[in-house]
Amino acid sequence: MLEPSGLLNYSIAKLPNYSIFLISLVQLGTVDYATGLRLQQQLVALRKEEKIGDVLLLLEHSPVITLGRNAKAANVIASPELLAQRGVELFECDRGGDVTFHGPGQIVGYPIFDLRGFATPDGRRKTLGAVDFVRRLEEVLIRTCADFAIPAKRVQGLTGVWTAPQSEHSPNLSFRAEENDSQNRSLESRNLLSAGTTTNAASEAKLAAIGVHISRFVTSHGFALNVNTDLSYFNLIIPCGIAAKPVTSMQQELGKPLELNAVAESISRNFGTVFSGQMLWVDTFDALLGRTVGVPMQVPAGLRKVHAEDDIKWA
Repeated sequence: MLEPSGLLNYSIAKLPNYSIFLISLVQLGTVDYATGLRLQQQLVALRKEEKIGDVLLLLEHSPVITLGRNAKAANVIASPELLAQRGVELFECDRGGDVTFHGPGQIVGYPIFDLRGFATPDGRRKTLGAVDFVRRLEEVLIRTCADFAIPAKRVQGLTGVWTAPQSEHSPNLSFRAEENDSQNRSLESRNLLSAGTTTNAASEAKLAAIGVHISRFVTSHGFALNVNTDLSYFNLIIPCGIAAKPVTSMQQELGKPLELNAVAESISRNFGTVFSGQMLWVDTFDALLGRTVGVPMQVPAGLRKVHAEDDIKWA
């Protein structure tokens, strides 16, 4: 289980030749999907008003199938009775993409970022575009998989992160992925990207789904990385509307379960690298507003407030 953060913790790595800024990270544990939606709406409003900086939420959801803006209802192949039997909720939402599943053992990340704070790599634009933002999310997850010796890549024409057959890479790939040195991780990621347009329909399986929403430059929704996910839930849907490619998990690829907090730490580290920022782990939503620091984790006051509010309506 992905545990909520403990005491306030600063994870700071100096990155040369960049303008360093903070990305606050809140790790919430398990949150139902309706609460997650309301929480995102509140944080997006605060970010638009510049009352908070950029925030990354990491959490797990109780079992739920979500339909994005482009979803086809026919891609939910389970009957309402079967969904109820499996304890799976069904939600429509405003993210991009089709149908996907969220549940225990899967790390969901919701970046609430103002894209005007991120320049393009070539420096020509001061605002990061939607496609470039999604490519950076993919890069974070490719690097995270590499940290656990799982070769991963992009697939041309599709969004998300996919397994990469060993034959596409050098024999030393897994060894380099296990190395703890940040220089090796960067080299590993470049190797993975160089194979990103190679396709192998018989071997590729989806490790992570991505679907975002952007309003007045502020992002919401994000990614779902299958770590120890029960993959049988994906039999209830046609994931992302792609019937020809299977879904997998890090556990499935390695043959053993992983510690979710270790994966979360890797995600945090790679977010800091890819988005050129310092990751600031915070324990409460009050800390995002600069009100308190160093407070032991309880159920976050902001999350308790979200549960109590009933004036926000979601489809």
